[in-house]
Amino acid sequence: MNRLWHAILLLSLVLFLCCTELSAKVKPPKPLVTFIELGSVNCIPCKMMQPVMKEVEAVYGDKIEVIFYDVWKPENKAMSTKYKVRVIPTQVFLDKDGKEFSRHEGFYPKDEMIKMLDTHMGIKRKPAKKE
Repeated sequence: MNRLWHAILLLSLVLFLCCTELSAKVKPPKPLVTFIELGSVNCIPCKMMQPVMKEVEAVYGDKIEVIFYDVWKPENKAMSTKYKVRVIPTQVFLDKDGKEFSRHEGFYPKDEMIKMLDTHMGIKRKPAKKE
């Protein structure tokens, strides 16, 4: 009986170590697009973009990473310079290699943004049925 417990314990230890090592090596997939929203929580068009960002994130899931910077906060002013923001809100879209492929200034309607993102990602959607 003692030998059986030792064997089970040894087998459990080996399985645990293998699984731990394997999970450490598996990285989550890199998003195809990074969507950077540069705005402020105190700007009306920027506030209007908040639900759009959430909806776009819901549509694309792990294919997109959505990042918001409040450029009026001192800790985010550098982002305003880095992305050459002239007006807020500004949306900057980076590909999986970090290269900018699209930019928009002002409020960006969800349907227009999804059309642009679908084109970039090669996604074809069926047109909505008219009733």
